[in-house]
Amino acid sequence: MASKFYIILIAQFLSALADNALLFAAIALLASINAPEWHTPLLQQFFVISYIVLAPFVGSIADAFPKGSVMFFSNLVKVAGCAAMILGMPPLYAYGIVGIGAAAYSPAKYGILTEYLPSHLLVKANGWMEGSTVAAIIFGAILGGMLANNNLQAAMWIIGGLYLAAAVFNYFIPKLPIDHKLEKKTLPFILKDFWHAFVTLWKDPLGQVSLAVTTLFWGAGATLRLVVLAWAAVTLNFDIEQSTQLIATVAVGIAVGSIVASRYITLERSVRVLPAGIVMGVLVIAMVFVTHWTMAAGLLFIIGALSGFFVVPLNALLQHRGHHLIGAGHSIAVQNFNEHIGILVMLGLYLLMVKADIHINTITAVFGIFIIISMSIINRVYRHVKVVD
Repeated sequence: MASKFYIILIAQFLSALADNALLFAAIALLASINAPEWHTPLLQQFFVISYIVLAPFVGSIADAFPKGSVMFFSNLVKVAGCAAMILGMPPLYAYGIVGIGAAAYSPAKYGILTEYLPSHLLVKANGWMEGSTVAAIIFGAILGGMLANNNLQAAMWIIGGLYLAAAVFNYFIPKLPIDHKLEKKTLPFILKDFWHAFVTLWKDPLGQVSLAVTTLFWGAGATLRLVVLAWAAVTLNFDIEQSTQLIATVAVGIAVGSIVASRYITLERSVRVLPAGIVMGVLVIAMVFVTHWTMAAGLLFIIGALSGFFVVPLNALLQHRGHHLIGAGHSIAVQNFNEHIGILVMLGLYLLMVKADIHINTITAVFGIFIIISMSIINRVYRHVKVVD
C-alpha cells in the first residue's frame, strides 16, 4: 500500500472513533435528562436521515471536488454538531448535524480508494478500512461509555478534539484530478443524475448483490448494537460502560473477519461469501439462550467475524463496479442511500417493538429470523453471478 493510503486510514480512524464515542455519550446524555427509552433508537434515526436526504448531492460533490477536501470540510461539520451538543442543543438535533457531516464524508472516504488504488488491491484496502473502522467502534464504544460515566461535558470536548484531529489529516491527503465532474449544477440535473446512478447500479447484477447485502448488513448492524445494549442490561444487569465493552467484542470479530476476507477472498470470488450471513442470523437467535457474559462475548465475537468476512468483499465489489459504471462518489452515495433506508426501517421497527414493550429476547429472535430469511433469499438469487472486470 502507498504511504498516502495510510493518511486516509488514520483520518478515517479518528473520525469514526469520534462518531462512535459521541453516540454512546449522547445515549448517556438522554438518560441523564430522563428522555423516554425509545429516544435511543430515534437518536440514530436523526443521524441516518441525512444519508437519505443528501444522497443525491453528496455523491456529486465527492466526484466534483478533491475528495480529501470534501472529507476535511465534512469533519468540520461534525465539529459543529458536537459543539452544538456542548452548548445545550437537544441531543437528537445536535447528533443530526453530525449526521450531515457523516453523510458528506462517506462517499469521499470510500470513493477515494478507487482513485488511489488498482482494482486488485480494493479488497485488501477495504479490509484495512473496515479494520480501522472497527477498531474505532471498539475504542469509541469503550471511550464513550467511560467518559459518559464520569463527565459528559468533558467527553464532548474530547470528542470534538478527535474530529479536529481527523480534519488535520484530511487536509494533507494529496489532491487528484476530478473524477466524473457534473455537467450542470442545477437541482433538476443533480436529481436526474442521482436517479441515473441509482438505476444503473440496481440494473447491474453485481451492483444488485452488493447493494442488497451491504444494505442488509448496515441495517442489521446498527440495530444489533442497540439490541445488545438493551439485552445486556436486562439479561446480564450491565450498565452502559459494561454494555459498550460487550458491544466492542462484535467489533473485534468484524476486524478479524475483515482481515481474513482481505487475505483470502479475491474480487472474483466475492459472491461466494454469502452463506456466512445465514449462519450469522442463526447465532443471533442463539443469544436468547445465553445467560453469562463470557458466552455472550464469544458468541458476539463470532457474529462479528462472520459479518466482516462477508461484507468486506462485497463493499469492494460495489466500489469496483460503481467506479466503472457511474463514478466512485456516485456509487457510494447510492450505497449510502440504500443502506440508510435499511437502517431507518430496521431501527423504526425496533423502536415500535420497544414502545410496544416486547421483551428483548423476543426482539432478538425476530431480528435473527429476519437475517436468516433475507440472506437465504439473496444467496439463492445471486450465488451463481459471475464477477468480471
